Amino acid sequence: MTQILLVDDHDIVRRGIRLILETDPTFEIVGEAENGEEAVKFCRKHNPHVVLMDVSMPGMGGLEATKQILRHCDEVRVIVLSMHKDNPFPAKVMQIGAFGYLTKDAAPEEMIRAIQKVAAGQKYISPELAQLIALGNLGISIEDPTDVLSERELQIMIMITKGIKIPDIAQNLSIAPKTVNTYKYRMYEKLNVKSDVELTHFAVRNNLIGSDKI
Repeated sequence: MTQILLVDDHDIVRRGIRLILETDPTFEIVGEAENGEEAVKFCRKHNPHVVLMDVSMPGMGGLEATKQILRHCDEVRVIVLSMHKDNPFPAKVMQIGAFGYLTKDAAPEEMIRAIQKVAAGQKYISPELAQLIALGNLGISIEDPTDVLSERELQIMIMITKGIKIPDIAQNLSIAPKTVNTYKYRMYEKLNVKSDVELTHFAVRNNLIGSDKI
């Protein structure tokens, strides 16, 4: 029996995933967590076989939670779930040691297949993303300038460059608009840019968004 922990800050998402996974009699949902802190605590106590980990959550995000779980729980295998299909998330997720990466629009059959493979000790990434990585479009080297940014800064940068307003970013991430601005100006300093326009050009140069955005 494969023991699974579901991690997502939205109860309705966890319910949907639970309904999908309960169709497989070899799966057992042993717990749920709504943020990274809860996920790390649960894993250190219970050591589930597989964790389905959301990336974007208030407080500790999925990437940091994955790092901590892998650091403290050798036998736990993490599959990251995200809305992001583009740079830099899929490559970074695999780089830090996750066993799999799925987008939230993956078909139920693919989610089940991914868990089965990961539980058996195999890495899994959706075919579409695997092809992009193979082509080098998602490759991230140690010299990549985005490596200086935190997980939250990367999320906010991509939202800003896609034209999402600060109040909407704040609402989406469940943080204050002032906090979003703090992250933004910290990015300006790290990347040596002075405006959202320069930030967008930076994102295009580093293949974080398409050139059609400018």
